[in-house]
Amino acid sequence: MGRMLLTPITDHRLAFLVASVIKLLLFFGVYLVTVALLTLAERKVSAWIQDRRGPNRTGPGGLLQPAADGLKNFMKEELSPAAGNSVMFTLAPALAFCTAMVSWAVIPFASPLPTPWGVVSMSIAQLPVGYIFTLAIASLGVYGITLAGWSSNNKYSLLGGLRSSAQMISYEISMGLSIIPVLLLVGNVTMDGIIQQQATGGGWNAVNLTIAFIVFLISAFAETNRLPFDMPESESELVAGYHTEYSSMKFSMFFIAEYANMLTASGMMATLFLGGWDIPFTDWDTKGDPTVMKTLATLVSFALKAAFFLFFFMWVRWTVPRFRYDQLMSLGWRFLLPLSLGYIVLIASAILGMQMAGIQSKAFQSLILFVLNIVVMLLVFVVLDRGRLLGATTEKLTDREIRRMKAQDRVRAAGAPAARPEPEMGD
Repeated sequence: MGRMLLTPITDHRLAFLVASVIKLLLFFGVYLVTVALLTLAERKVSAWIQDRRGPNRTGPGGLLQPAADGLKNFMKEELSPAAGNSVMFTLAPALAFCTAMVSWAVIPFASPLPTPWGVVSMSIAQLPVGYIFTLAIASLGVYGITLAGWSSNNKYSLLGGLRSSAQMISYEISMGLSIIPVLLLVGNVTMDGIIQQQATGGGWNAVNLTIAFIVFLISAFAETNRLPFDMPESESELVAGYHTEYSSMKFSMFFIAEYANMLTASGMMATLFLGGWDIPFTDWDTKGDPTVMKTLATLVSFALKAAFFLFFFMWVRWTVPRFRYDQLMSLGWRFLLPLSLGYIVLIASAILGMQMAGIQSKAFQSLILFVLNIVVMLLVFVVLDRGRLLGATTEKLTDREIRRMKAQDRVRAAGAPAARPEPEMGD
């Protein structure tokens, strides 16, 4: 029996099928409940930041507020634009939500679980392509938003959909490039391999590959359409963006998709840069045979890391103002894209140099990468940028020209003669 516990459950087809069905039902049930509770958490966090109470009357502490909101949306009237495409109008919200949910399928949320039939992986699908699958599926989410804008036959909705497609395509490039240093360091694209590399002495990639982590974090905000990157909605400019014509549960599905994308992005960042389910400062969970206690403990560790990023999403939303659209596109194309490409070359050169020098110790490699990241961050954010990350989109003049124009303004304000009136006809 002991040897059977250490064999993969894939050797037993019926047990593997049953385990897969149980994982699907349990995980996606918990996933949907978590997404619903995130709407309550968002309102509680915003109330805490704004020094007020938030929802507190529906159920104990307001816990039943998401159920009340869902019931209210179910009771509302379903509307559909007469001149729109009704089929695409109905499919768009479901497409936006499903892509976010399916993207989680390859993320392991705990260490393997031993059973009498073999060891069960704690990811829905243990694919060898790993992150590539997640990136490919997540990129399809833009179609739901774009189709929602087009099928509504509304100019505001169409503009919101076009903004969303431009924004998400722009930042998908930076997000994909930011993962290449992680894959170079690990040597494969599987999620399990990325976690093992960080758990077995390699250190968290947030420390080893800080620039990649920052680029991925910024791109995740843009991909989830969260402030300060919620350009597709822009209530003050586009009424409500791509969901202007939506009502009832179709309207709610877009918000559910937003929180589902937040949850998936948080799970991705926890896995790629914070060691995934690995418990920090101990190797108890990675050495020895798998046990139920290890699975439960690593599940808690992963949940705490993902919860940190979820709180960070909410914190930023209620503290940072929205970017202008030209600032958003400039940040993606003029800053993040060149930075990601340069960082790939730098990390590839550093890894090749350590291999040629015969440096095999993971701890020493992590130290070298950490020092390298400190130097790069100082060079990028202090020397080159000088605190004006978005200044290039608003200040097209040099410092010398700005000083000259300010001096001219002071001269005019000091008592320049008033302009002579224009002569009238006949003078």
